Amino acid sequence: MIERYQTPDMNKIWSDQNKYETWLKVELAVTEVLVEDGIVPKESFEIIKSKADFSVERTLEIEETTNHDVIAFLTNLAENIGPDSRYIHMGMTSSDLLDTSMALQCKQAGEIILKKLKNFKLCLREKAKEHKNTFQIGRSHGVHAEPITFGLKLALWSEEIQRNIERWELALETISTGKISGAVGTYQHLDPEVEDRVCKRLGLKPASVSNQVVQRDRHAFYLNMLAMIGCSIEKISVEIRHMQRTEVLEAEEFFSKGQKGSSAMPHKRNPILTERLTGFSRLLRGNAHTAMENVALWHERDISHSSIERVIFPDSTTVVDYMLMKMTSLMNNLLVYPENMKKNIDLTNGLIFSQEVLLLLIKKGLTREKAYELVQKNAMRVWREKIDFNTLLKSDKEIMEYIKEDELDKLFDLSKILININKVYERLGI
Repeated sequence: MIERYQTPDMNKIWSDQNKYETWLKVELAVTEVLVEDGIVPKESFEIIKSKADFSVERTLEIEETTNHDVIAFLTNLAENIGPDSRYIHMGMTSSDLLDTSMALQCKQAGEIILKKLKNFKLCLREKAKEHKNTFQIGRSHGVHAEPITFGLKLALWSEEIQRNIERWELALETISTGKISGAVGTYQHLDPEVEDRVCKRLGLKPASVSNQVVQRDRHAFYLNMLAMIGCSIEKISVEIRHMQRTEVLEAEEFFSKGQKGSSAMPHKRNPILTERLTGFSRLLRGNAHTAMENVALWHERDISHSSIERVIFPDSTTVVDYMLMKMTSLMNNLLVYPENMKKNIDLTNGLIFSQEVLLLLIKKGLTREKAYELVQKNAMRVWREKIDFNTLLKSDKEIMEYIKEDELDKLFDLSKILININKVYERLGI
């Protein structure tokens, strides 16, 4: 990921330094288990522990010759350890090291994302409480439908993030899988119990069966769940972008002192962050697709997945971490304009209460078809003539045969919707 969007935590996890530290951790865990089994002399392991060290620069230098990153790393270790280095990597293949280490790095990254997901959910819930009674027009097909509250929209978002949390916890569990099963997964040179104990030491589960690699459906699931988080953030971003439109202006991104909008038009306050987050969601979906392409490998393994995984895992986890950080900050500082929400509610001169009138007429004994005809006839006049819907209905003698004026007035009361919105909040525990 380019520096502009890097976060310090993710940058550290996917650094060469942490990668090699993780490799060393795995190698030492395997060697220690072999000591317990009497395969590696204890005194040799003590020497290994005391001398095991690497240099990123030196490892990369060796790789220029070997064209093999794992062999380069092991060679660098051997330079520092000496003859006892022969006990490192015993019975292992490169994928034992790489895939188990990848699981550890994905777990590290995933735990950071999980924490930020939970913080974002709490942020949305606090905003949902704040705007529980802030009336807003609900829209379907982009057209005014019936009133909602802005808090209900926020509560809806918070519940989607909760589902993301649940999915992400499953993705973390799925990816936290190691393997120490050898060149083609037969455990020819190491007993499966070695794998069990190594993985337990590392906080991973052993793959119940593998070939040369941990199967890539796990990795595809992980990347797809990152993409799902991105989709939810995009959903919120698109809504905020709509609300920031000049003719809507119900909410907008915070515009800091000294911030600039357009390079040409000084008056502009553009939704640049939500547009950026929308774009990142596209990147995540592309990476998820690539991860699914990696599931089908030749026979027991090829390396068609290897190069791209070096890109898509750091990039996707870093992007999601960045997106959650920025979106949480955006929501905490979101500018909300209840007065504009109320103004927009009134734009259709009361038409948004048409269903209320329809249902009351049905309760009074009219067929649905007849009631619909009467209400729609008046609604179309409101569209054409821009007159008040309630007033027009009161002038319709056929409708007023069934409805009293005070009954009609009650139908145009916004506060009625709060009764059942309260019930939704109770269900959500907000």
